[in-house]
Amino acid sequence: MFVKFWGTRGSIPTPGHRTQRYGGNTPCLEIRAGDATLVCDGGTGLRDLGIDLMRRAKDSSLTIHLFFSHPHWDHIQGFPFFTPAYAPTNTLHVYGPSRGDRTIHDLLSGQMQSSYFPVSFADLGARLVAEDLESGRSVGGVKVRTLGLVHPGGSVGFSFEHRGTKVVYATDNEIDLKLPDAKRIASRPNTLRRIPEAMVTFARDADLLIADGQFTDEEYPKRIGWGHPRASTVVDLAVRAHVKQLVITHHDPMHSDSDVDALIATCALRARHHGSRAVVFGAREGVELKVD
Repeated sequence: MFVKFWGTRGSIPTPGHRTQRYGGNTPCLEIRAGDATLVCDGGTGLRDLGIDLMRRAKDSSLTIHLFFSHPHWDHIQGFPFFTPAYAPTNTLHVYGPSRGDRTIHDLLSGQMQSSYFPVSFADLGARLVAEDLESGRSVGGVKVRTLGLVHPGGSVGFSFEHRGTKVVYATDNEIDLKLPDAKRIASRPNTLRRIPEAMVTFARDADLLIADGQFTDEEYPKRIGWGHPRASTVVDLAVRAHVKQLVITHHDPMHSDSDVDALIATCALRARHHGSRAVVFGAREGVELKVD
């Protein structure tokens, strides 16, 4: 499996010299497994991915599977600029959680109303197929499992398994709200935290866990309920789940490259402190990994 990061920033795009190394585009991840192309989230990074997919395809048609964790703005705002969606020969399978009686298909089309965007959803030339987000189904030979995460309005994590390799994508997940040992954390912050078993099981033995780790320990108390965890808590999930590699993503828009460097260094030390051999690093736009 090949994984490439096209957008790694949370909440709002942050272009500029302070974010050049880790990137300023909002979430978008490409996964290639066999002949299948899977995309997680459609933040502003989706625009560059679309351009690259069309370049690679040349004159061939594309079949793309788009998985949306949730429809908050930073995770869907790149879709109207996704070039493959305008080509009649392409097919886009769209997976995502519903909001009441509104599907992810409806929510994507909503942001293309004339009040917000000059091109209507009806102008998209590609064949769009709204798919059921059913855990355990096979998509292009890849087994996909889902897990509900902790986020205002809800979010969904995805596990992708192909030929014995497992990649987990779990963003916008405020794990800290589900921890049963808050008092112990306050008095003993370096103690390994008790992560909900469902999350541990979902990530267990992943070759690569890509997870939201937006806040430092110092920042989090002032941001409780915002829908994002302490990065140190994500490390504890990786430790308990025996993950081989942990990628911290959804970087805070206020964090510069040096801020992210410091956060990642702290996370790597925490993993070593708890006896984990997991490789811990920060998601960077343009980085491609071979996972096996």
